[in-house]
This record gives sequence, structure tokens and C-alpha cells, in this order.
Amino acid sequence: DTCGMISHVENGRLIRVEGNPNHPFTRGNLCRKVAHYEERVYSPDRLLHPMRRIGRKGEGQFERISWDEAMEEIVTRWKAIVAEHGPEAILPYSYAGTMGVVNMSACEGRLWNRMGATRLERTICSTAGEAGHTYTMGWPGGIDPESFALSKFIIAWGTNLSSTNVHQMPFIREAQKRGATFVVIDPYRTRTAQCADWFIQPKPGTDTALALAMMHVIFSEGLQDQDYLEKYTIGWEKLRDRASEFPPSRAAGITGIATDEIVRLARLYATEQPSAIRLGYGLTRNSNGGMMARSITCLPAVIGAWDRPGGGLLLSSSSHFHWNKPAVFRPDLHPLERERGRRGEGETNGRDEQSPLTTHHSPRSVNMNRLGIALTELDSPQVTSMMVWNCNPAAVTPNSNLVRRGLERDDLFTVVHEQLMTDTARYADILLPATSQMEHLDLHFAYGHLYVQLNQPAIAPLGECRPNIDVQNELARRMGYAEACFNESAEDIIQAALDTDDPRLAGITFEYLKEHGFAKVNPDPSTGFEQIGTQLTMDDAPLTILQPFRHGLGFLTPSGKIELYSERAQQDGYDPLPSYEPLAESLEGNAGLAARYPINLLTPAAHHFLNSSFANLPSLQKGEKEPRIWVHPKDADARAIEEGAWLRVWNDRGEVRLKAVVSNNVKPGVAWSPSLWWNRDSPCGKNVNALTSDRLTDMGGGPTFHTNLVQISRDDA
Repeated sequence: DTCGMISHVENGRLIRVEGNPNHPFTRGNLCRKVAHYEERVYSPDRLLHPMRRIGRKGEGQFERISWDEAMEEIVTRWKAIVAEHGPEAILPYSYAGTMGVVNMSACEGRLWNRMGATRLERTICSTAGEAGHTYTMGWPGGIDPESFALSKFIIAWGTNLSSTNVHQMPFIREAQKRGATFVVIDPYRTRTAQCADWFIQPKPGTDTALALAMMHVIFSEGLQDQDYLEKYTIGWEKLRDRASEFPPSRAAGITGIATDEIVRLARLYATEQPSAIRLGYGLTRNSNGGMMARSITCLPAVIGAWDRPGGGLLLSSSSHFHWNKPAVFRPDLHPLERERGRRGEGETNGRDEQSPLTTHHSPRSVNMNRLGIALTELDSPQVTSMMVWNCNPAAVTPNSNLVRRGLERDDLFTVVHEQLMTDTARYADILLPATSQMEHLDLHFAYGHLYVQLNQPAIAPLGECRPNIDVQNELARRMGYAEACFNESAEDIIQAALDTDDPRLAGITFEYLKEHGFAKVNPDPSTGFEQIGTQLTMDDAPLTILQPFRHGLGFLTPSGKIELYSERAQQDGYDPLPSYEPLAESLEGNAGLAARYPINLLTPAAHHFLNSSFANLPSLQKGEKEPRIWVHPKDADARAIEEGAWLRVWNDRGEVRLKAVVSNNVKPGVAWSPSLWWNRDSPCGKNVNALTSDRLTDMGGGPTFHTNLVQISRDDA
């Protein structure tokens, strides 16, 4: 949600935080996770000084050293590694624990490009959904989140908005007040489902079959927008033929949803216009997740929803921020990119999305979801050093038993730049203290709304904490890299990011943001991104709505139209049409495995945690209570499981202990365990990622956190 936040400081100490009441989207409210951010800043787990490991890896035993000692040891080790094995023996590993153009984006590129280190495919969140969306629309842009207030029929599909996108809910509530129907489609009865007018509960991983059955009904009953299909799409006839293979009766057998419920859903979606879909990343974290996003993204085109204010689909708003990425990431610093530039060549390295290690390309890349494989199997060269920041891979990366086995290697020199003594920090050889967002300057774009925001520091850095960019700039200089960018300040990088001719960011300057704090992106009628006139107000404030893809513009596909049949997908080895494949770990997908492990485990976001962020705070742990698993009464009865019993949950990858919640919120054969507790605070020192697979999604190389078969039993030990 990228909340507008105000910090209250007394005598240099952060006292409390509150939502900015002037922010048009977050409107003065903060989610439970960040409402007491001061607890994170002053946590007993906070790191304040550089340290060197003195115990075994994972024990968390360190001695304090100076910054100069730490930097000198890192650079000395790295220079020796580069000289002996080459720069690809060094692996940077990061994601979005600290976000922002400066301390996230710039730090993902500059130093590592200049070094020529192994590239990290940062795919743990959104890439499968973006890939599926892009085959249909050409890019993953979607409707203005504020436009949901105009909708008449809203589907939250695979997303638990009340926990992960709380500021979207008031706009949906506003639509409900005005007569809209709110539908939630999810394999678990979430908090959001409790707010819905209608809850639909498919079997996990069957959403493509549901989408195709909806299209079957729409086409067979003549509810499609024929004029829109003929003007602005290609392949609609082939899509119609594919949908004809999925009558509601067939889809009912696949999804577990009643035939008449599928028919009713399709009819209302097509006729209660404008209709909108809020698509979540949750369903894309399956072995067939990219195709599910691809299929659902076809639905708005079939009914012509994009041309109606309040109609369409939103997966993420992030692609609407057209900032100057090359100036921030600096891909030109990489030795191979410089050589290609001298020869006049373009980018040639590709990606085998099902390969964990694309060693046949140069520079080499590693998929972050397969870190365990990279640390235990990769050679030529072996990963000899890793630097971790903005991430806690010992806790959050799938197949975590294998990850931790790699982190335990005595010959792996690990540097961790962190705010807290996380599970990963305990494996560091050199541990560096990092600033929080309260202590540094940064620029934020959002993927839940359309506002650019400046993050100004509220307090001085605690102890000896330093921002990511300052640390990486100094490492670059000590490595002997003389490029001017390694002397750039946070403000310099922000200025560079906003230095673009794109009209969406016109007038949004560093100076403007210093004065106003935030700004909504501008319309761009030349690409069909138009401002919609509306008299609608919320809380007595008028809504300014932007609508993409107006008048058939803005589709960045090869054809320039919505590609319901995608030749690009076919060239990439996929079915050019939406197609249903069962989950790789399911009764349909692997009957032998399902006979041993009959429970489909889902591991979605917890209400009080943000992945592993905030999971160490006692007040938020109190909200989550303890590591738990929801099981259906039929599955519980078959195993003599009672409410509150400790369970053993296991598969071939590992086992964990979780406390039972017996509930009808899941279907038989499905279990639900919200994530993510730290290993430190989990029974037997292992969280649920000991069970999750490092298999990649069908598209985009994403994670498959929800494609996991397990067995459960009582554990009375």
C-alpha cells in the first residue's frame, strides 16, 4: 500500500507514527503491521554496530569491530575471490525488505554490474503474474485502484485485501454502498471473504478452469462485447473455441464449485457493468500461476470492460511509474555491457525460466527461489561469497532446509547488511548495521496506488547504522571502481530517477516532493491513459480517476491489440491460448505423490507480518498467536486431531511442528498456514518454508509457495 505516514519525534527519538490524513489513497490509516513502527526501530533485535562472527555459523555469536575493519576484510576477501575464481563467484542476494529507488533499486545494480558478479533473478514475488498479464496486454499495467469506487461488480481474485491491501477496501466499500456486488474468489475463507457479498471457494490451482468456464457462458449466451473484441483484440474466435471445451459442468468437476454458481458468476460479471477484477499475486505462486494470470486477464476484454470507467483489472500499479531506470540501475557498468556497447550489440542474454542456474548465458544468473541449489550445487565457479541485504533468505526462501545447508558452508564468505538479528544474520561472517526508513532518504513508487512519495528521514541513524547505498558506494570505491556514480548521494539518485521526459511524471520533481510529500502520476492521453470526469467524492473529497487503455490505445503487444491468442507465448513455448494444467503437486498432477501426501498446503501472508518483516515484534506475534495450521474437520477427524493440538507436518523436503486450528474455512484436503514466523521463534527452529518447493512457476521463474503436498498427524511429543 506504500502508506502515507507521519512520524512524531521528541528529543531525536521516534515516539509514534500515524497515517497522513491528506494522502488521497491511504487516507490517514495505517495497517496493523506498521502502525507501531517505533517498535521495529527500537527492537532489542536491532543491530547497531559492525560485527565479526566468532561462533559457528547459525549460532549468532559475534564480536564488535569498526566499520573500517569490516570494510577492509570484505574488500580483501572479495579481491582475492575475484582474482582466483572471477567475479561470478560472488552472489548478491536481496529483495524488498527496505524499499525505495535508492536503497533497493540502485543497490540491485550498480556495484554488482561494475563487479561483474553473478546476477540475481529477483523473482520471489511478482514475475509469474506479470508474465501472464503481459502475454495478454503487452505489459502489466492496470486500472487506477481508486476507480473501484465506480464499479458495479467487483471480484477480488486470489488476494486477501483486508490483510495485504487494506487501503483498497474503503473504495470497494464505497462501491458496495452505491449498490455494487463484491465477490471474493479464494481457496481459503479469508478476512476479505467476510466482507464480501458472495464468497466462491475453488480448489487450489484450478482458477484457469473457472475463468474458461466463465468465458464459455459469456460466449454461448451472447454476453460478450462483440464490437470491442473485433476492434481491439486478436484471437477472440480461437479463445471462444477453447472456452467451448470448458462447459460449467466440466469446470465444476475441476474446481469444486457448483455448476449453477459458475453460470451465475459469469452472467453477473458480464452484465453488471462496469465490472472490475482485483487480481492478487497469491494464485500466481503455483506451478501453473502464470497461466492462471494470463487466463483471468483475458476476461475484461471479452466483455469490453476496459472502455468503461471503473471497469478492467488490476494486478499491480507499479508499471505506471515510468521513471528513469537505466540511470538508477546502471546496466552499462557491467564489463560485458560496455563491450556490447562498443560493438553496437544489444542485450543478448536470455533466461531459461525452468532452469535454476542459467550458466549457459553470460553473465551468469541465479534464480533467487533456488538459492539452496545455487549454494550447494553450482560450480564453474562455485559461489564463494554472498552479500545479503533487504532480505532474510534463511526464513523466506523456499526449500529452506537446503538453503540453510548452503549457508552453513565454512568456505562461503557471507556478508549481511541488516537492521535486525534475523535468521540470516546469524549465518554472517561480517554483519553490518542498516538504517530503517525512518533514518534515510528515499523515493517510493507503489504497486497498490498511483502516487509517487518522498521518504524523508525522521531521526538520525541509530548507533553506527548506515544506508544500503552508502555501504555499497564505499565498497565500490575500496574495490577501486572510479565511476562517478559511486559518489552519488541519495538525492542525486532520486533526481536521476525523476529525470525523464515521460508525461506521467511531468512536474513531479524532488523539490515538489520535498514540499508536498507525494504526487499522483499524470494522465497520458497519447497512450490511452486518460483522466475520467466524475462527480464521485469520498469523505467529502473528490476522486481523480485515471483509466488506462482507453480507445484501444496502450496495448504493448506485438499486434498493438489485446492478444487473446498470443503468438509471442507460442514462440516462448507456451500454449498461445489460456489452458488448464493441474498443479504439479496435486491428485490430478501426481497421483503417486498425493497418495503419500494428500493435503495441499497453502502458505499465504499473515495478517500481522509482512513476509518475515515485523515477525520478531512481540505485539504482532501476539496477534498471530503462534505458528498454526488450519485443517478441515474431516481431515482432523480422520487423524484424531483436536483444536489446539500440536501437529507434525511433513513431506520429502522437511517437517515442522504447527498448532492445529480445526476450521471449515478450508476445504477437505487443503490446509492453510499463514507466513512467516522466523525460524528462531518456530518449534524445532523451522518455519513452514521447510516444506515449500523450489520448483519454479510455469512462467516468469516465480515461486510455488502454494503448490505443496504434505501429510499431517498429531505430534504429542
